[in-house]
Amino acid sequence: MNANSMIQLTVYIGLVLLLSWPLGLYIARIFMDEPKRWSSGGRVTRILHSVECGIYRLAGVDPQMEMDWVAYTVSLLVFNLLGAVLLYAILRLQEWLPLNPQHFQSVSPAMAFNTAVSFMTNTNWQSYSGETTLGMFAQMTGLTVQNFVSAATGLCIAIVLIRAFARESQKHLGNFWVDLTRATLYILLPISVLLAVLLMSQGVIQNFQGIKQVDLLHPVTVTMNHRPVRLTHQVLPMGPVASQEAIKQLGTNGGGYFNMNSAHPFENPTPLSDFLEMVAMLLLPAATCVAFGEMVGDRRQGWAILAAMTILFVVFATGGLIAEHGSNPELHGLPVTMQGSRLQSGGNMEGKEVRFGVTDSVLFNTTATATSTGAVNSTSDSYLPLGGLIPLWLMQLGEVVYGGIGSGFYGMMLFVLVAVFVAGLMVGRTPEYLGKKIETFDIKMVALGILVTPAIILVGTAVAVLIPHATNVLGNPGPHGFTEILYAFSSVANNNGSAMGGLTVTSTFYQVATGLAMLMGRFWFVLPVMALAGSLVMKKKIPPSLGTLPTHTPLFITLLIGTVLLVGALNFLPALSLGPLIEHFLIISTH
Repeated sequence: MNANSMIQLTVYIGLVLLLSWPLGLYIARIFMDEPKRWSSGGRVTRILHSVECGIYRLAGVDPQMEMDWVAYTVSLLVFNLLGAVLLYAILRLQEWLPLNPQHFQSVSPAMAFNTAVSFMTNTNWQSYSGETTLGMFAQMTGLTVQNFVSAATGLCIAIVLIRAFARESQKHLGNFWVDLTRATLYILLPISVLLAVLLMSQGVIQNFQGIKQVDLLHPVTVTMNHRPVRLTHQVLPMGPVASQEAIKQLGTNGGGYFNMNSAHPFENPTPLSDFLEMVAMLLLPAATCVAFGEMVGDRRQGWAILAAMTILFVVFATGGLIAEHGSNPELHGLPVTMQGSRLQSGGNMEGKEVRFGVTDSVLFNTTATATSTGAVNSTSDSYLPLGGLIPLWLMQLGEVVYGGIGSGFYGMMLFVLVAVFVAGLMVGRTPEYLGKKIETFDIKMVALGILVTPAIILVGTAVAVLIPHATNVLGNPGPHGFTEILYAFSSVANNNGSAMGGLTVTSTFYQVATGLAMLMGRFWFVLPVMALAGSLVMKKKIPPSLGTLPTHTPLFITLLIGTVLLVGALNFLPALSLGPLIEHFLIISTH
């Protein structure tokens, strides 16, 4: 790690925190209980409000009718299920649908199931190459729409949990259809349009050409089938990339238009576009914390959670930068220099784009795995063992170091309640948070929410390593091969979607296994969160007393960070010891 890395990390986090403040206040204003407070704003807001009312009339939704947690959850699950079925149908019928100039065939049943589940759960795990598998209709009508609504669904769940703390002595938590509409119309859509324009200014393509043939500047002769062939042109895949790239990053989705994802120059051509995409990934998760403080009437609570997330992110990013800026022990003794200079960035450049270097690659990778985005601008499989450990553990912590849009916040709130519960045990009194007593049922739901994802990861990994069919597709043997499997199930269970390229996941086993893991990781986690919200909203707030634990102080922030790290270590340290940790020690002991 060098001075340049420190400056970039500081500017990056500083800008995210600066932008999250007004955006968080805006989010809180949108989801406040009195819509008239914001519907009477500026001209653009009034236009959007008219569109919103039109949507309600068209859908037959009464925006004044609120739901309890059961009705809200059923609406959420049914909506997402229907979205997955529609996407599955689009993929299976692709060859007969319009906007398919490449005449791609329909997607196989196993891959269509995996992809539909992936985009519906905000995972965007891709076991296919977008530019050689999906036409523009499937990309826009299928994937991009799911990018919006899956991100909006996560934000809706976070808002429900916030309302559970803000309200008291009632059972209603809002209306899912209203929250979904407002999250999409007022937040995701306008910011995505702005980001898409900024990305286009940097060279991200946005067209409907499908493919484009260009002449080579220097024709070359290659050997094909033992015969020389002269190549004079190249066929380039095209499409509406900027519009999908914007919501892909802003909604912490991560599914790339191209197989190379954000390493492809049509998706991410310049260092500035790279920086904009990194900011977009953290922006809404950070702003949700600010909105939480505003909506519960105590801004310090939101800043405390945001501070814990930021400290964890900086620590992990620093660790990754130190690991990847170091030298590769396997190159010691060879006439190779890994020191930074005017001609090279230095460090471990394997699998990284020269236009980004080590620092931008590590920061992007850390951001994509700290959130649930999963987009990459470098090859995770080529990171050094400790460099690869950072994104792996970030996912295994539960995607709470900022996390996905909405999901990062409500995931961190479970750890907040664990920290409050532990503190209450220390002083021998019933734990409470924001005036709500945390009782037996609440802690059961918290424990279920925290433990369900590690169970999916560890069981899935154990099954995969025991099946020869699942291990025969490994690109690497030994500890690194185990890490590839562990990384895959950590990614899908936490709805991240990034992958180590050495593991081939196109077989039926991985298509089905990862699809089921994505479903369980999203909705088995959501159910206890919604039940928790239903319990909390019915409780009456009690005024703070001398024995009440302040939850906005540096002491509580430290307790929260310790809780997150301790739970993560207890769940995954044995598995990590079999993968990246032992691989690191093997490398340094043999070189």
